[in-house]
Amino acid sequence: MKWRSLEESTPGRDTRTLREIFAARRELIAKYVPVEAQAVHARVSAELKQGKLAENSLAVGTKAPKFELADHHDKLVSSDDLRSQGRLVVCFFRGRWDPFWCGQLEAMNQILPAIQEAGASLAAISPQTVKQSFFMADQHRLRFPLLSDAANQVAHQFGLVYRVPEEQQALYRRAFVNLPFTNGDESWELPIPATYILDRDSVVLYRSANEDYSERPEPAEIVERLR
Repeated sequence: MKWRSLEESTPGRDTRTLREIFAARRELIAKYVPVEAQAVHARVSAELKQGKLAENSLAVGTKAPKFELADHHDKLVSSDDLRSQGRLVVCFFRGRWDPFWCGQLEAMNQILPAIQEAGASLAAISPQTVKQSFFMADQHRLRFPLLSDAANQVAHQFGLVYRVPEEQQALYRRAFVNLPFTNGDESWELPIPATYILDRDSVVLYRSANEDYSERPEPAEIVERLR
């Protein structure tokens, strides 16, 4: 369950782009994960793409639903609270067990001052429990709220949710990714990767959603959109 933080794996401040960080993690996966397992993950991503899950998710120009979720300190945080300073950047992620999500959230953590200078706030939403979010925030020293979306209720409203196929569930179990434990339910549902920018009225200004869990927008792109 523990994926090393960038600080643990790379001494000093990591100046690589997110694309470079992900390329290094793909190399490790190619080296250590069995080819058969890699094929299953690739097949699931391809099937989700065929179903156009990302394309049919909440689109630019539409109004995002309001929400109120517990943060990693078990304090209720509402979307209205988060947008009180202006725009809101929200990242939907699968959980602390995902090395690509750990990389993205650490990269977003580094650009948090730039996000705030642009008059916006940042939050991340996952189906994992408050306790798992606390462990993640503490380990990776994240300075923005990690919100627990029980049963993916908010992610469903954004149109991002899929059920992990049985074949992939078996792989996760063998890799000690126990979703019923980390998420607190038996649904085996996860959100696809997605990053949104919402304006003060909850209208979607920007959307980056992708069925491929190893693809994310560069943090610099998010800052540029805010500016």
